[in-house]
Amino acid sequence: METFRFQPGETPVLLSIPHVGTMIPPDIAATMTEHGIAQPDVDRHLDRLYHFAPALGIGFLTALCSRYVVDLNRDPEGIVAQPGLDPTELCPLTSFDHAPIYRAGQEPDRAEIERRVGAYWRPYHEQLHSELRALRDRFGVAVLFDAHSVRSRVPRFFDGTLPDFNLGTGDGSSAAQPLVARLMNVLSASERYSAALNGRMRGGYIIRNYGKPDENIHAIQLELTQSTYMDEDAPYRFRPDLAAELKPGLERLMSAVVEWAWQKASGQRRAAYL
Repeated sequence: METFRFQPGETPVLLSIPHVGTMIPPDIAATMTEHGIAQPDVDRHLDRLYHFAPALGIGFLTALCSRYVVDLNRDPEGIVAQPGLDPTELCPLTSFDHAPIYRAGQEPDRAEIERRVGAYWRPYHEQLHSELRALRDRFGVAVLFDAHSVRSRVPRFFDGTLPDFNLGTGDGSSAAQPLVARLMNVLSASERYSAALNGRMRGGYIIRNYGKPDENIHAIQLELTQSTYMDEDAPYRFRPDLAAELKPGLERLMSAVVEWAWQKASGQRRAAYL
């Protein structure tokens, strides 16, 4: 069963979209509530929003399975990335609105969770791990851009309304400060969209696990508010009008990542690409 899609790029940058998948295997779907089947917390349409990435030479890795099957941005050991929040589980039991995902008595037990980690979680992370090291070995540096989206208001996790662009670097641990500063300069230039660095969304398991600046592997998480490109309520329509306004700034941001990565890449390897 195919659980992710991967396309290599020709730059030191990899785009990961771990929460865009909507596929739920029939045996798991049979145990879920209607609310669970509706998947209100999926990062919908991000693959469509970032469709320009391959043209910049960026490789991409996107999940096919829903985060309700297993959350690829959670630690398999259950360690919470951001203490103080009300986190969802590796195999979430409730939605962001605290509604049950499973029918009573049909929640996944330990054995089922371990099965899902092996079948759905591990393949994604094995590909992510191997590609980042391949990029670092090829270019001398690798940058992971972990793309997410979230409703602009989720009382379970934060008060009020989120900024439009929420950049997370694990409180500064997952990426070099000059790279982060360059990206914040790009975001700060916008008169339309607001931005925050390591605010209420500081990054999950993926960037904290793979971002190792001392080993020339840098990782950044971006949480876009869904109101910038789609309807936040069902049926969660993609909004081409909103996306058309958002994409130029998003492309400038991704171009800045690629530019910085090339500047840090080995001269010989860059020359081979050119």
